[in-house]
Order: sequence, then structure tokens, then C-alpha cells
Amino acid sequence: MSKILIKNIKGLVQVGEELPMVRKGKEMRELPILENAFLALEDGEVVGYGPMNEWEGISDWRDLEIVDADGCFVLPAFCDSHTHAVFAKTREEEFVDRIHGLTYEEIALKGGGILNSARKLTEMSEDDLFEQAQKRIEKMIACGTGAIEIKSGYGLSVDAELKMLRVIKRLKEKNKIVIKATFLGAHAFPVEYKQNHKGYIDLIINEMLPQIKNEGLADYIDVFCERNYFSVQEMEQILIAGKNHGLIPKVHVNQFSTMGGVSKAIELGALSVDHLEELADEDIEALQNSSCMPVFLPGCSHFIGIPFGDARRLIDSGLPVALASDYNPGSTPNYNLFAVWSLACIKMKMTPEEALNALTINAAYAIGLSETHGTICLGSKSPIILTKEIPSLAYLPYSFGEDNVQRVFL
Repeated sequence: MSKILIKNIKGLVQVGEELPMVRKGKEMRELPILENAFLALEDGEVVGYGPMNEWEGISDWRDLEIVDADGCFVLPAFCDSHTHAVFAKTREEEFVDRIHGLTYEEIALKGGGILNSARKLTEMSEDDLFEQAQKRIEKMIACGTGAIEIKSGYGLSVDAELKMLRVIKRLKEKNKIVIKATFLGAHAFPVEYKQNHKGYIDLIINEMLPQIKNEGLADYIDVFCERNYFSVQEMEQILIAGKNHGLIPKVHVNQFSTMGGVSKAIELGALSVDHLEELADEDIEALQNSSCMPVFLPGCSHFIGIPFGDARRLIDSGLPVALASDYNPGSTPNYNLFAVWSLACIKMKMTPEEALNALTINAAYAIGLSETHGTICLGSKSPIILTKEIPSLAYLPYSFGEDNVQRVFL
């Protein structure tokens, strides 16, 4: 049994019993911090915490590792509820295209973007795909990420989509952190189905989904509902089929335009709606009458030069907000959620406390992990971040680009 006592913690963050599953509106500025604290772990589970003067007698501490956290903060690891971390090759040539003036949509229309990744993935073996993805997962963990959602969607054929999902299943089995799988066969239309949307949707519904269910390859189903991609009606058809196969909807909407996808996704029981760089009044109204989590992806906005989502507007409307990386080779080649924390504060005018709630407690909700992740409480098995010595919690988003992680406890 592994026993760890972290002592002299400057600030034990997001700690307490009976914390809410979601923080919304003004509540997002609330962040419980216990000063001069200890935290006791047994095999990764929280078995005790409190002020330093109360730590003695908390348990049998023979064979104990003691970690002195003087001057350091301890917080629950981040939950990354939206990633595309399984891919074949990077796409830096498109980065150069954007410098030369092409937009994300223009690159996609000339055969780049998602279709570019799909071509490259088809050529790579499952084992090579797994080995590359595993290295990425290890880097994500080292940066403080303690739970990850990973989407398919760079396959766009029966064999390639199943290959991606089987890789994600292997990653689940290999790693100590929780990994959730999302089927995103409806990420784009393959070239051969560009004029035959019904044919590709039939392929998703009649061939991909039954095999995914038979092999237990996915937890969620996603659709890229956007102009030049999947219409609201097409999204509805695919999500209903996914639900019939036991998959919960989590969808891409409102990245470039508002089409009514938010309200339709909510109507179909979506756990989260992600991107939201564009927002209409009816989207906010639909969210206010739902239990659906809005998820913003500021790394994407930063990298491809599109508007940042108006998280401030949602929070001021009494809604919750989550943040995620959108880690992928085309529009967001960055997995570090400390960078996302900084962008949320700098570009979206979220306070450090609001952004941390969006990366922990609300992000855990967005991947169905509220019972185990996002907070520090008795029985919690969320991985734990120990920072380096820092002057304050706000220093973490302030010092963008600096590595402030001393250790991650799994």
C-alpha cells in the first residue's frame, strides 16, 4: 500500500465535503482554500486533510512517504473534457498557410484540416498510433491533467474509426488516469461522400455504431454541427442513433456560426455543448433551462485566430462554464491546461477562481466524473497537483508559459 502525507501546504484548493457538482454564475468565484494544511493519501485515495495542527493520529503512518509542501499549493488535477489526442501526424504546414492568410475553413475546403488528418491516419498502424498517443498522454499528465476525454473522427471510414476507438480503449487500459472515449465519426464528410451525405450517415448508423456497441468502444457520441459540415437535422439523426446504442451526446457547435445546434443538442440530452465561439440569445435561453454544460476551448481561438467564446456573458447570466484544451494537430496543438487557464483569464476575462472551477469541478461534470474528480474530499481518487513554491494561486495563470508543476500524484 502506498501512503503519502503532504504537509505544510500553503493552500489546499477546492477542498471540502458536500461540494456542489457544478458551480454556476456568481458561485464560480467561490473557491474553498485551506491554508497551512495537510493531505493524506492511501493508494491515491484521500483519507484525511485539515489544518497542520490536526494531522497527528489521522491514520497508521508506518511506511509513510512525507512530502513537504512549504510555500506550495495543492489542487485537484484538471479534467480535460474535449481532446483529439489520438492522431497520426502534426499539421504545421497548415499553420504556415494561416500565416499566409488562409482561414481554417479555406484550408478545409482545399482538402486540408480534418480530411488531411484522416488521410494520414489511414496509413498508420494501430500499434504506431497507440505508441504515439501514449507519449502524448504522459505529457498531459505531467502538466497536471488527471482525466481525459478523447474523440475519434480522424478515421472517417468504418475500419479507421474503429482503429481509433480501439487505440483509445488500449489507452484506457494502460493508464492510471480515467480516459473517456467519444465516437466522432461525424467530424467531416469524406471526399467520396461529399455529394452523398445520406450515404455516409447511413454508414455511421448502420455499420459503425453496431460494431462500436458490440466492442464497448465509446462512452459518448459527437457531431461537428457547423456550416460546410453537418446540419442540425443530420446531427439529430446521428445523435438519436447513437443514443439508441447507449451513447451520450457531447457535441461540437457554434464554432463559426449559430445554426440552432445548441438547443437541438440540449433537446437530445447532450451532456455538454463545446466550442461556442458564436452565441445567440436563444442559445443562452436554452442553456438556462437545461443541465447541459457549456464548454469553451480558448486554445483553439488563440491558435487559429477566431473569436474567443463569451464566457463572461454566460457566467453573468447565471450559467456554469467549463474549459478544455481541444488538443489536436490542426487547430490546437497544445495540451497544457495551465495555458488554457491563462487564456481564459487574459482573453475571456474570467477570474482565476472562475477559470479553475471551469477546469476542475465543472470540467469533471462535462465527462461524467463529478463523483470522483474535480475536488479534494474524503474518498476522492482524483489525481493531485503539487505546485512549485509560488506566491499565490493567481500566480499560476499569471505566469503563462512557466512550468509550475512540481509533482502529480496518481
